[in-house]
Amino acid sequence: MKRELIRELCRTLRLGTRISEVYQDIEAETREEFLIKLLTDTVEKRAADRKNRHIRQAKFDLMKSLDNFDFSAVTLPDSLGKEELLACHFVKHKQNLILYGRPGTGKTHLAIALGIEACKHDYKVMYYKTARLVNDLALARKEKTDGVFWKKLGRADLLILDEWGYIPFERMGTQLLFEAVSDCYEKRSVIITTNLPFDEWNTIFYDQKLTAAILDRLVHHAVLLLHDGPSYRLKHSSMQ
Repeated sequence: MKRELIRELCRTLRLGTRISEVYQDIEAETREEFLIKLLTDTVEKRAADRKNRHIRQAKFDLMKSLDNFDFSAVTLPDSLGKEELLACHFVKHKQNLILYGRPGTGKTHLAIALGIEACKHDYKVMYYKTARLVNDLALARKEKTDGVFWKKLGRADLLILDEWGYIPFERMGTQLLFEAVSDCYEKRSVIITTNLPFDEWNTIFYDQKLTAAILDRLVHHAVLLLHDGPSYRLKHSSMQ
């Protein structure tokens, strides 16, 4: 009966049900110690729930971890150390990361793992395959519902665009990508993964002027991570 009353009081105060679930298991010598432990547990549970919610809302295609990622084949610039990268300081400073290398060299793995790490640091993340973003935006514009995306992007701290340059885009697709990149410029970080050198970007975008504008906005506050190792998929293929 008392637990039910506590649960209802917590709901009235918008404290959730966590307090009613754990208060009987807390050991303390004083009332103050009990209260501190109870409130600390509640705060930590809320923080964990918020981080998990950020991960769900990012809509990653896969779940990847930094724990099993091999950095030996990734060349980091002098301006960005590994520890600083893993701490997601680039998100705090609104820097962009361009992950460049051959297919199968871990670009998507690292991009997703960094996105998940950013969620754990309480940042809001959006993950898209680049072609899917363009298709979704084109459909939303046609149906006049694209405002939903722009509102969501406005709340994000990091936008991840995976497989950049794998599929060529017509004029509309190029314009939509330009709008997305422009909306992020100096307001949030962008991570792109690509196997296409900068001087070949104009081969996949319809308009050379827009291509130059996209490149200009991406590289202004960007660092390049060079993935120069062998393809992991080929190395571990069962066809070897």
